[in-house]
Amino acid sequence: MKRSLIISGIVVLGAVIGLIIFNRAVSAGKNVSLYTKALSGKFEVTVNASGELIAEKSVEIKGPVLNQQPGGGPGRGMDMRNLDLKIQDLVPEGTIVNAGDYVAQLDRTNYDNTLKDEYQNLSTLTANLELKILDTTVTLTSLRDDIKNQTYSVEEARIVLDESKYEPPATIRKAQLDLDKQKRALEQLRKTYDLKAAQTLADINQVKQTVTRKEKLVKDLQEYLAGFTIKAPSPGMVIYKKNMLGSKTKTGSSLNIFDMVVATLPDLSVMLSKIYVSEIEVANIKTGMTTDVGIDALQGKTYKGKIISIANVGEELPNSDAKMFETQIRLDGTNPELRPSMTTSNKILVKSIPGAVYIPTECIQAGADSIPFVYTKSGTKRVVLLGASNDKFTVVEKGLDAGTQIYVVPPAKPEKFRITNKELIPAIRQRELTAIVSK
Repeated sequence: MKRSLIISGIVVLGAVIGLIIFNRAVSAGKNVSLYTKALSGKFEVTVNASGELIAEKSVEIKGPVLNQQPGGGPGRGMDMRNLDLKIQDLVPEGTIVNAGDYVAQLDRTNYDNTLKDEYQNLSTLTANLELKILDTTVTLTSLRDDIKNQTYSVEEARIVLDESKYEPPATIRKAQLDLDKQKRALEQLRKTYDLKAAQTLADINQVKQTVTRKEKLVKDLQEYLAGFTIKAPSPGMVIYKKNMLGSKTKTGSSLNIFDMVVATLPDLSVMLSKIYVSEIEVANIKTGMTTDVGIDALQGKTYKGKIISIANVGEELPNSDAKMFETQIRLDGTNPELRPSMTTSNKILVKSIPGAVYIPTECIQAGADSIPFVYTKSGTKRVVLLGASNDKFTVVEKGLDAGTQIYVVPPAKPEKFRITNKELIPAIRQRELTAIVSK
């Protein structure tokens, strides 16, 4: 608290001293002014943006995918989308791995329980199938016995009919009717057997199909769980996957069922700098433009690069009111020191003007008529025809020579300055008109 009071007192004291010195200078008749010179040379129009390194190509390390069968119910697959697929363990980012090396372990808890339930369902279905086959065997055996017995009854009725040929007609007729009755009974038993056999065979086939589907489901789930131990598909450096919100997938994160990427293995031989350019500046850049890329972690090192892609649609980023367009810059050459996610400083060369005369932008003034001018140390108010500009300077195409001293801030008595270069006003108006029409 005391330290804060002391600092505040020093600041206030400094401000008071500065005000006293300024008042004394003014009272002594001195002008407190700041001058600069119009510069000449090569003038560069650039777009500056920060970004991060990414690999142009990378191999995705994915979690296992369950080969689910369509439909629902016993033996018809299951919906796994409601089960949480969480990363239980993941190697540190930046780990160098070879093909087949361990990368991550997914939590098996929910899926182990599911496998247990499905295996129990399979055991129940298998037992039901065996019981169904046994019941069918017993039923059909009984029907075959009935058919065999009825066959004997038909033979007996036929013998009786044959022996009654010397009997009265009534006796013969009765024997004939009995034979016909036994034959119809035999035919009915055979039809019943065929119908029962077809029905039970269809039931058994249906249960067998259910068991087969369930067996495949259990096998797929076993193979799926075996893939919960995730290994590298190729050699490289493990880089954590970023989701749509920009946060990284790490230990404890849940995988999206539609995006099973756990991490990536970037190809470090070709690196890109990904930046976002505002909607105001994106019209000034094009693919193929040369870019100087600085790596914040490697101070003093700058790499050349070229723009390879500019997004057609802008997006809203956090802490930004304007639409931002994703732009990718490919770096020339390779460097083993470069790593994904390193922050970059990017200067895109939009235009280069040799032998230009240029001044600090804050030196340019404009009145109610919007005609630009500068105040010179020689006491003139010079109208100037302006050209390209960057974040600090603006080109003066006409109206000012290199080396001319000009005011950085308006002078104390601007009304005493004589206006010159009025002949440039028509050209300035024409350029303003052309800019309005082109819009």
